[in-house]
Amino acid sequence: MMKKRLFYIILILLLFPITMEAQCSMCRAVLETESTQTAAKGINDGIMYLMIFPYILMGGVAYFVWRAFKKSDESSS
Repeated sequence: MMKKRLFYIILILLLFPITMEAQCSMCRAVLETESTQTAAKGINDGIMYLMIFPYILMGGVAYFVWRAFKKSDESSS
């Protein structure tokens, strides 16, 4: 039951992404004065790109911890 609920939560989060703006207020104020907004879009994309790596690292650590616990449960059984 719990796996099914987790699956539905992840599915909903993937199907309905929330558009985020990752700029601080000072960066936004400076970049909004530009007429073409290309620099603002580039900075926002760069910030979002840099935010991915901590989540990938934490996901990798969580996977290896989960795998270690799973192996220890199988060996003790």
